Amino acid sequence: MNTTSALNTVGARPLQFPIPGNVYAETVVSVKHFTDRLFSFRITRPQSLRFRSGEFVMIGLPNAEKPVFRAYSIASPAWDDELEFFSIKVPDGPLTSELQKIEIGDTVIMRQKSTGTLVVDALTPAKRLFMISTGTGIAPFASLLRDPDTYEKFEQVVLTHTCRDNAELTYGQELIAELENDPLIGELTGGRVTLYNSTTRETSERMGRITALIGSGKFFTDLGIDKLNPKTDRIMICGSMHMLRDVKELAESLGFEEGSLHHPASFVVERAFVG
Repeated sequence: MNTTSALNTVGARPLQFPIPGNVYAETVVSVKHFTDRLFSFRITRPQSLRFRSGEFVMIGLPNAEKPVFRAYSIASPAWDDELEFFSIKVPDGPLTSELQKIEIGDTVIMRQKSTGTLVVDALTPAKRLFMISTGTGIAPFASLLRDPDTYEKFEQVVLTHTCRDNAELTYGQELIAELENDPLIGELTGGRVTLYNSTTRETSERMGRITALIGSGKFFTDLGIDKLNPKTDRIMICGSMHMLRDVKELAESLGFEEGSLHHPASFVVERAFVG
């Protein structure tokens, strides 16, 4: 299933509840469903919003007197005129049960502050940057991969994306395929970005959790690269709780140090999740 809507095909549905104070109220401009579990959407960008590529915001729907907000990484880069998000669909999720039904013209509300640790300013410069992601954890990397600052700081970028099924990898595959045609950063990305996919349930060319592939050495053999080295490499991690914990422990065991905006170092991890 892969459907895209166009901006002028659907009118806005009337709001049933007033917009809360101190939030942005933005309009859905496109929706794309990848599978029965994953979809992306784009909304208008508030003129006053400033954020770093890789950060997240709290978004919700104006469908209750006290709307539910959840953390969503902004998948579009800081220079984009619109805001893109990549989301799971949870049938009984407090937010996603309704968010998955949005149509063009609908309203999405968003708190006014962005934050997050997955920003290049939290890392010191190095030769290679490894972006380790599972599921919708690829979203902040979609932002960073389209930001020129990433390529000023790192010579090579390796994006890993692990999902249960092959169809769930489509978002990342399309992202990488379109990079070189991007009018702003296309010239910067040629030959510098590698996508490393794996699946954990459906049979594919590469099977297994990313931690197992790294631990067995297959990851390095497949890519034809040396093992992770804190002197030459940097790591960003976003995805499931188990993966975050395991890759963080692996990084620390190899001598990597967790960084922040105040103290840039050799790896960063995001702990905000969608539900």
